[in-house]
Amino acid sequence: MNIYRYLLLLLFLMNGVLKAQSLPEKAEVLKVIGKANTYWQANNKAEQSAFWDHAAYHTGNMEVFAITGNETYLKYSENWAEYNQWMGAKSADRSKWKHTYGETDEHVLFGDWQICFQTYIDLYQLKPEAGKIARAREVMEYEMSTPEKGYWWWADGLYMVMPVMTKMYKVTGNQQYLDKLYEYFTYANSIMYDDKAKLYYRDAKYVYPKHTTANGKKDFWARGDGWVFAGLAKVLKDLPATDPHREEYLSKYKNMAKAILKSQQQEGYWTRSMLDPLHAPGPETSGTAFFTYGLLWGINNGYLKEKTYLPAALKGWNYLTKTALQQDGKVGYVQPIGEKAIPGQVVDANSTADFGVGAFLLANCEMYRFLTPENRTKL
Repeated sequence: MNIYRYLLLLLFLMNGVLKAQSLPEKAEVLKVIGKANTYWQANNKAEQSAFWDHAAYHTGNMEVFAITGNETYLKYSENWAEYNQWMGAKSADRSKWKHTYGETDEHVLFGDWQICFQTYIDLYQLKPEAGKIARAREVMEYEMSTPEKGYWWWADGLYMVMPVMTKMYKVTGNQQYLDKLYEYFTYANSIMYDDKAKLYYRDAKYVYPKHTTANGKKDFWARGDGWVFAGLAKVLKDLPATDPHREEYLSKYKNMAKAILKSQQQEGYWTRSMLDPLHAPGPETSGTAFFTYGLLWGINNGYLKEKTYLPAALKGWNYLTKTALQQDGKVGYVQPIGEKAIPGQVVDANSTADFGVGAFLLANCEMYRFLTPENRTKL
């Protein structure tokens, strides 16, 4: 009996040592964050459009500021917001406003032009000035006054706009933001959600069996599901505990986490087509970063069991920091702008993009919070 108990104790201690060795130090995570973010800002001017790709970077940059308090990072997002006049698409003629895909100033109601409002609201919360969120209120409250439900017809849109709704609710107290959030989310689920796989198709064009991978399988695009998973985490962060639909959002989030766990590759990354690694093999950073962020967020907030999900999150983090992050600070292996996994598309160490850096920063900020329990997000 004594030998048995001794062996159990030894195994327990060895497990603790191995776990401690596998986790990074907080200083290491801060160094990674600084390396990637400083490189991006040194090589890319803040004066870029408010369209989704640039705006997605700023959602990560604002998390970095929350962790570090680095005023240089904050100023970068402030300069970007001021350059865009705290607006997305700039048309003033509501009769011409569109919600279909488009990169012109008339596509005011298209979610890719609304993600910028997330950062404007965050900047407003730091220093409240009505002008910072005036356009966000104008656009979103006009949108909510219309009978249209199909504003979020593609998976990316759930990250672009769902957090805008909860952030605006926190600022205004207007219940309509939460009511319309659920209405639009319900529509999105009706056209993109696969109840068996517990994952989202990028949009209705990709629903199985109408569309398949090269090997005849369901085609779930990693970055698309990454947008949704990260968007749900952000919604749950700001959604009131009393919201009648909270459990549905949480259920979708937890079920996605289970599916995401199953499709991770041994090297820590997720392939571009989640359930068919051979369709477009090799590492990809943006989807991996969003998944790593979402898993760590769930652990940090008590929604996902550390024992079950931390190994996957840690493997994802190790891929991001040991493979994706280059010596000079570039975040590589980011699939270029698109909407699907493309067989034969080159994604390598030199493949980088602002939205991928934003996702990388989100993941690292949540790792830092995990290593700093007192600094974890409080709901």
